[in-house]
Formats: sequence, C-alpha cells, structure tokens
Amino acid sequence: MSSSDYRLGLILVTGSAVAWSTAGFFTRLIPLDIWTILAWRGLFGALGLAVVIIALRRADTLRGMLRMGWPGWLFAAVSAVGMVLFITSLRYTTVAHVAVIYATVPFIAAALGWLVMRERPTAGAIVASLAALAGVAVMVGLGVEGGLFGDLLALGMTLSMAVMMIIARRFRDIPVMPSACLSALISGLACWPIGEPLAVSAYDLLLLALFGIVNSALGLALFTLGARLLPAIETALIGALDAPLAPLWVWLAFGETPGVSTLIGGSIVFVAVAVHMTMGATKASQPARSGQNEGEVREPA
Repeated sequence: MSSSDYRLGLILVTGSAVAWSTAGFFTRLIPLDIWTILAWRGLFGALGLAVVIIALRRADTLRGMLRMGWPGWLFAAVSAVGMVLFITSLRYTTVAHVAVIYATVPFIAAALGWLVMRERPTAGAIVASLAALAGVAVMVGLGVEGGLFGDLLALGMTLSMAVMMIIARRFRDIPVMPSACLSALISGLACWPIGEPLAVSAYDLLLLALFGIVNSALGLALFTLGARLLPAIETALIGALDAPLAPLWVWLAFGETPGVSTLIGGSIVFVAVAVHMTMGATKASQPARSGQNEGEVREPA
C-alpha cells in the first residue's frame, strides 16, 4: 500500500467517525418528537445511501439488493431496531452515557460470539470486559446527570450492534451497504405513522436532511471506502473516536457537561477498549514479524 493510500484511508475513516459522532448534536438541535426525527432521518439516510451505492456499484446495485437473502434482511432488521433505540436513548440520557455504553460493544460481541459461534475469548478479553463492565457500573450507578431508562435503551442498542457483528461474521457475503440502506428505510417507514412528519417546517426539514445524509449516509460511505485502505485494528481504533467526540459536540453547543462519575467510568471503559485493541494488534503482528525474520517476502497490506 502506498503512503498516499494510507493517508487517504486515515482521512476517510476519521471523517466517518466525525460524521457518526454528530447523532447527539442533531438530536439535541432538532426540536421535534423523536418519532418524527427517526422517520425523516431514516428516509433521508436511505436516499443518501442509495445515491452512494449507485455511484460506487452502478450496474451491480440491483443485483446486490437481490443477493441479500434472509441473512441480509435479518441484518437490516436488527440494524433498524438498533437505530431506533440509539436515537431514542439520546433523548432520555446524556450523550456521554450513550457513548460510554456503546464503547463496550466489542466485549458484548465477544460474549455473543462465544455463545453462538463457540469462539472462546482470550484471558485478556475477559479481563478487559470485566474492567469495562466496572466502568459502566460506576458511570450508571453513581451518575446523576443520566437517566436509567435511556441507559437501558443505549444498552439495547449496543446489544443490537453486537448481534449485527455476529450476523456479519457468520454470513460474510452480506452486502453491507444495501443492507444499511434497507435498514434506514425500514426504520423511517416504521416510525412514519407514529410521528408527525408532515407537520415539520422547511428549516427543520433541512436539519433532518442534514442529519440523515451526514450522520448516516456520509458516515457509512467514508468508513466503507477508508476501511479498504487501512489495517483492521487501525480502522477500529480510529472509528472509536466517535465515543469521545459525541459528548464534545453537545458540550460545545449546548453545555451538556458529563459528571465526575461519568468521566471516571468512561475513562475505565475507554482504557479497557484501547488496551484490548492494542493487545490484539500486537498479537496479530507477531506472525508477520516471524515470517519476515525467516526471510519470507510479504506484500504490504
């Protein structure tokens, strides 16, 4: 891989993290009921993703949609549920709480992988999971600025994302972009009759369009393109910027300041995630170093 491709990958994945981190900002900014927000965000997100899919895949777009099969539909349905839980949780608890709870998704996915696919977690993963659980317990149990109902919604969203990861690992041929497009469409249509989507002003409609296109379509498009140019561990680490950036935007715009317990618990979770990912990167690089020491020629990833 050339250095220019590597730098482009860094820029694209960082851009995706910034785009995804704006969910809390838009949820606080748009003064509408949550169902109306979800309806329009889903439709605009689906429209934006459809444009990206057509631009990238062109003639293969319809074929990709037809090739989804039941795993793709299941992936899309779980994703739609997770998105509804995610946006709703931002109305019932702080953005910082949602970000910290979501940061535990690698460990929940590892637990589900052990239960469903018999993938035995390493001792390091178990220790990191316990540390992350302790961090969430400190944040939720001692925090006064959050809300228990919103925290439970965020936990449900995190569980949905972990289930999506397991489905993607079990059925590796699922077309992710078409599935995400279908997911956004499902969430939008499901919430349409519950909210009041036809009663919004032109200004609010503009904000809703920005929410759907920037946070959903642009975020996924940048991540999909950038992930092809970076090692998986670097993609995961850069993508984790979403967690600290999300509370930052609402703090700057709305003065939503995390409490001490949230900062302590969040720090424990983020350290556990960072150490776990770093250990994974070190372990993954050992075979490559071994092969190079034996004189084996390897092409750059």
